[in-house]
Amino acid sequence: MIREWLFLEKLSQHADVGLLIMRVLTGAFLVYGVVDNVVSAEQMANFAAFLEANGFALPGVMAPLSVYFQLLAGLALIVGLLTRWTGILIAIHFMIAVVMVHWTQDFRGWWPAIVLVGIGLQFAFTGAGRFSLDARVTRKKN
Repeated sequence: MIREWLFLEKLSQHADVGLLIMRVLTGAFLVYGVVDNVVSAEQMANFAAFLEANGFALPGVMAPLSVYFQLLAGLALIVGLLTRWTGILIAIHFMIAVVMVHWTQDFRGWWPAIVLVGIGLQFAFTGAGRFSLDARVTRKKN
């Protein structure tokens, strides 16, 4: 009784709900973070200039590539499609951001990007959970 209360073991029955919440919040964050670049050529140009100022090669190519990757990754997370691959790519994408942009900042400056590396790895390791398109696609039929 005390052990159950202390370690909250019954919550593990709802781990898929936690994955759903984390997927939707992370996906929404990624989509929200780039939608202005998608709808505004000026914002996309500003982002390309930011990449150039931070030493990225081919900023005119990298800006839309980064923006549309984040948009698609966010949408994939929200619906739970190809979640393990999406997680791996998110981890790589934001590790590049940490190294190229945030590394010289203080801890608070690089925190959002490094957290997205961790979240990406979490999805790579755990998958999307039961409430996802991945689960529907991989469900075995009897």
